[in-house]
Amino acid sequence: MFHQDFIFSSESVTEGHPDKVADQISDAVLDSIIKDDPNCRVACETLITRNRVILSAEIKSTISPDFEKIIKDTLLSIGYDDESKGFDANNCDIDLYIEEQSADISMGVDQIDSEIIGAGDQGLMFGYATKENDNLMPYPILLAHKLTHQLAKKRKSGQLDFLRPDGKSQVSIKYEKNKPSYVDTVVISTQHSEDISDSDLKEAVIEEIIKKEIPTHLLCKETKFLINPTGRFVIGGPQGDTGLTGRKIIVDTYGGWAKHGGGAFSG
Repeated sequence: MFHQDFIFSSESVTEGHPDKVADQISDAVLDSIIKDDPNCRVACETLITRNRVILSAEIKSTISPDFEKIIKDTLLSIGYDDESKGFDANNCDIDLYIEEQSADISMGVDQIDSEIIGAGDQGLMFGYATKENDNLMPYPILLAHKLTHQLAKKRKSGQLDFLRPDGKSQVSIKYEKNKPSYVDTVVISTQHSEDISDSDLKEAVIEEIIKKEIPTHLLCKETKFLINPTGRFVIGGPQGDTGLTGRKIIVDTYGGWAKHGGGAFSG
């Protein structure tokens, strides 16, 4: 086997990142329908921006869910309940564009022979596993996910009450002879309240998030921590950036380590 040394980097985003919010809304619509109608056909896309959610879908189902309630409940569960956090689910505009599934697509799926199920689309799916850790995932994406998960957990528990829903992480790992040696760089950008100082935020994120989630054997004196490198992240969520279903498929797979097909997994 050819051995080489290199640095590999993967990113993750929190549940409050606008793109991931859009994914969750699309998924919530599908979940609400498929639980009562397993034979449904749902293709649901979400766009979220300042004070507005746009839902566009092609649906064939016996179920007619309350789309506005699904959208608001999803946003509230994430923590977007006040404009100061980047979005207020209780006071926003919702535009619904719901259509029937195309008759041509439906014809391709419905077959006369009930033992045969046609395909309404095409796609590529790849599976991958590694022996790097017990999770069988590449370390860069695994650790990036752990960091964003903890950002949400510490925020919702109130332990780090200055955190806000939007955020992202990036973990770069030095590989030596094709094996993970140490974490070269950790980047965390997290939305925060107005009143937390930059120094206090950095200390809390390093001590309560990074050092508790990254295994000690992967940390060394060369490891660099970059916390909110732009210096401020008060304006976040849909107020700071538009979100769209399917823009984080690298985050949803292997962080760029393995091949993956096109198309979103959500909705």
